[in-house]
Amino acid sequence: MIEDIHPATDTLLDGLCRIAIRAAAAIRAIAPAALKVRAKDDHSPVTAADETSESIILEGLLELLPGVPVVSEEAVGHAAPRALARQFGLTIADKHDSQDICFVPSGHYADMIERLRPGAAEAGEIVDLDGRVLGTHNGIIHFTVGQRRGLGLAVGSPLYVVRLDARQRRVVVGPREALRMSRIVLRDVNWIGDGSVEEELADDRREIFVKVRSTRPPQAGWLCAANGGYEVELADGEHGVSPGQACVFYDAADGQARVLGGGFIRHAAAARASASDRPLAQAAAR
Repeated sequence: MIEDIHPATDTLLDGLCRIAIRAAAAIRAIAPAALKVRAKDDHSPVTAADETSESIILEGLLELLPGVPVVSEEAVGHAAPRALARQFGLTIADKHDSQDICFVPSGHYADMIERLRPGAAEAGEIVDLDGRVLGTHNGIIHFTVGQRRGLGLAVGSPLYVVRLDARQRRVVVGPREALRMSRIVLRDVNWIGDGSVEEELADDRREIFVKVRSTRPPQAGWLCAANGGYEVELADGEHGVSPGQACVFYDAADGQARVLGGGFIRHAAAARASASDRPLAQAAAR
């Protein structure tokens, strides 16, 4: 969808991020009293924070996407956008409100991926950790790391999706233990703790607590600088770590834990095994 509107996807995304940052800064600057809810003409709730951030977003979108119509719900009321959609013959006029992926009309994200990345749904092989072919699939977009159901394999023990090889269109499966990852390579790291991330890592590493899955508590680990970027070493490992997931840093495992920052997972691996690397067990003992 984004590429259909604007061919320079990275430029568009960068612009959207800048708009979001400006809007967030404006909300933080608003006094708590201005967050009191009031009713609009259609009785829907709104705050000064809503209106302030919306004005910044509208201005940014009009500048970023000249010629693309932008309709503001806060300005025209809850029902007006649907009326405008009917006026212009848009199919979403009568679409139910959704908290799911709003730009996927069918409700199936795989359909959108196939549209944006033709070929992503091409058939391929399901292989084990040694590369032996166990079966075939109808597109890697239908699989996620950690998945067990729907593999269509008849074997003697449970198998899970361990990784996806998009280049070779392969789904790699293995036992549950093969899902346990101890080292996470990150991208787009954002540090919001005291000082800078460089200062925090001046002594090689920073002990943190890490959360990579929303349903699991943070676990102990270390943030390290490596290969011009940042990595996280997990004390006990984590199952089902997948590229693209968020990795959030905390200063404690529970209670009033403070968020220190985070990043997105580029890829994950088991603990380093070479003699030149710092073994995870030794790190945990320090």
